[in-house]
Amino acid sequence: MSSPEFDVNKLFPGKFFISTALDVLESKNKMTGHLRRRYIQRAAMAGVLIGMFYLINYTIIGAFDAMGNNPDQLHVVGKLVGALAFGWALVFIYYTKSELLTSNMMIVSIGIYYRRITALRIVRILGYCYLGNIIGGLFFAALLRGTTLAQGGVLDAMNHSVAVKTGYLSEGWSGWLDLFIRAILCNLMINIAMLLVYNGYLKEDIAKVMAMITSVFVFAFLDFEHSVANTVLFMMVGLQDGGSVPVGPAFGNLGIVLLGNLVGGGVLIGFYYAWVNDERDTHLPNLRRHRE
Repeated sequence: MSSPEFDVNKLFPGKFFISTALDVLESKNKMTGHLRRRYIQRAAMAGVLIGMFYLINYTIIGAFDAMGNNPDQLHVVGKLVGALAFGWALVFIYYTKSELLTSNMMIVSIGIYYRRITALRIVRILGYCYLGNIIGGLFFAALLRGTTLAQGGVLDAMNHSVAVKTGYLSEGWSGWLDLFIRAILCNLMINIAMLLVYNGYLKEDIAKVMAMITSVFVFAFLDFEHSVANTVLFMMVGLQDGGSVPVGPAFGNLGIVLLGNLVGGGVLIGFYYAWVNDERDTHLPNLRRHRE
C-alpha cells in the first residue's frame, strides 16, 4: 500500500514567520526608496519612545536609591521595577509602527538569505533607520534639557549607567568581549520576541505584549547592551548639566554594540531561522509518512 505524503509544513513550522518577515522587508524597501522622509520620521518616533521609557526606568531606579537605610538592596528592587517599565518601550514601538534599528537587523538578514535585497538597499534601510532613531533621541534629549526631570538621583543613576557602559573599553580585550557578548544577547532577546510576534502562533495581542515586555525586561535587568538605547542615553546625559559622557569610549561602545546586535539579531535569529525553514534544498518527494 502506498503511503500518503508527509506534511512538510510540520518540518518547517516557521515558514509563516519567514513569509511575514519578507513582506515586512518589502514595505521597508519601498518606504526607503519613495517615502524616505516618512520612514525616517517613523524611526525618529522609535528614538523618542526609547528616550521616554529610559527616563522612566532611571526615574524609578533613582527613587528607590533615595529610599530607606539599605540602598544596595533597594537599588536592585528599583532596577527590577525599572526594567519592567522599560519593557513597554518595544510594545509602543511595535504598535505605533515605528522603526527600530535592532529589529530591522533581523528583517534584512532574512532578505539576504533569500536574495530579496541588495547590499546597497540593506545599507539604505539600516542607515536611514539609525539616522531616524538618533534624530528622535536627540529631539527628546533636547526637550529633557529644558526640564528638571533628569536631575538629582535620576541623573546620578544615568551617569552611573554611562560609566559602566563606557568602562568596558578601558578593560582591554576582556572588556570588549564582555560588551560584544552582552550586545549579542540583547538583540537575540529582542528578535526572539519579534519572531513570536510574527510567527502566527500568538493570536492575542496580550500574548504579543507579554513576549515583548519579557524580552526587554531580560536585556534591561541583566545589563545587556542595545545600540539605540545606548545612543539615546549618551545624548540624554550629554546634554544635561552635570552629565558626564566620555566621547571616545562612548563611540567605542556604540561600534562594538552595533556589531554585537547585528550578530545577535541578524545572524542568530534572522539568518538562522531563514536557514532552518528553507525547504528548497531538501528532497521533499522522498519525505513520506510510513505506515505499517
